Amino acid sequence: MNILDTLTLAFCRLGIAGLSKWAPGTCGTFLALLVAPWLFQPLDFKMRLALLVVLFFAGSFAATRAEHLLGCKDPGSVVIDELVGSWIAILPFAGGSWSLLLLAFVIFRIFDIAKPWPIHASENWLPDGFGVMIDDVVGGIMSMIVLLLLRAAGLVSVPLIVL
Repeated sequence: MNILDTLTLAFCRLGIAGLSKWAPGTCGTFLALLVAPWLFQPLDFKMRLALLVVLFFAGSFAATRAEHLLGCKDPGSVVIDELVGSWIAILPFAGGSWSLLLLAFVIFRIFDIAKPWPIHASENWLPDGFGVMIDDVVGGIMSMIVLLLLRAAGLVSVPLIVL
């Protein structure tokens, strides 16, 4: 394995989060939301969207390479998809609320583990690493909708980001 392959796997695994023997997807989501107040939430809406698009494509190509290197489809250690999905869940919300991040974590993990329709079906919409990423994109969108509904019902009092 060359240095590029090593870096690709490190990117896909979010460092060591994906190497956890206990629920790597949960560890990847936890890490993603832990760093969100510094790496994602300070950005304006357009920059957040641009970053998510870049991470989706970079993650898709990297996950495809990881599948080849690790010899299996959708390796459990690949958790870059959890980062993208969980950041989509908090996309419309202004920063500063750890309670929102905790709620987003729980809702996103429920969707990611249970994989209700259309999340499970979406895994087959695209080939290779794109299929790895897309189900978490759909799960992130569904999580965001739940969070927005909770906000509309007055159960979550976090301001939305200014467009």
